[in-house]
This record gives sequence, C-alpha cells and structure tokens, in this order.
Amino acid sequence: VQLQASGGGLVQPGGSLRLSCAASGFGLDEYLIGWFRQVPGKEREAVSCIGTGGGTINYVGSTKGRFTMSRDIGKNTVYLDMSDLRPEDTAVYYCAARRTLCSSYAHRYDFWGQGTQVTVSS
Repeated sequence: VQLQASGGGLVQPGGSLRLSCAASGFGLDEYLIGWFRQVPGKEREAVSCIGTGGGTINYVGSTKGRFTMSRDIGKNTVYLDMSDLRPEDTAVYYCAARRTLCSSYAHRYDFWGQGTQVTVSS
C-alpha cells in the first residue's frame, strides 16, 4: 500500500493549487482518503476527507468554500483543489488512508504519503 502526494509549491495569496494523492495497492472503494496539514511546532491538522462512497467532509472552517476534494476512480487518485489561498494555508500537506469512517484524528489512519509543501507568500 502506497500513497504518493504531489502538487505543492509556492503560490501568491489568492492563487490556486491542486494537490494529488495517487494510491497503489488498494482501491478507493476500499479505503477512504484524508488530507492533513502540518506546520512546524504544531500538531497535524485534518483538512478534509473523502469516503469510499465519494462523500466529502471539510474539517477546517476557514477552508470551506475554498478547498474541494474529489477523486478519479480510474486513476486511483484523490485531489484537493485549493483556491483563494492565504498565507495561513502554508504547511506540509499529507494524504492518508484508512478503512471505515472518515476521522479528524491522524492516529486513526493506517497509511501515509510523504507530504508536499504548500507555501503561500507574496
């Protein structure tokens, strides 16, 4: 089981990025995917989750209306589309997988990708 996160980079405030999380070794109908983010000195924060049925949950109030999760079953890939990015969105973003239900608790996820850095700065 592997998760490969990509798509991070440097973007100006107000800009957009699409993060990708490519899964291998399992199908997105078996495992749900969560996106988390972490800044130095802080705990990993749940951002969003997409369940095995395709329904999504957004955990961070400030990202509602700006961040959207989606998936491509054929590519076994999950996306996090981020728009109107703000400096406070700067973090390393991780995708993670688990069975059963979405959760905002990082320790409940079984598999993790390597993280991709998102920096929002002018």
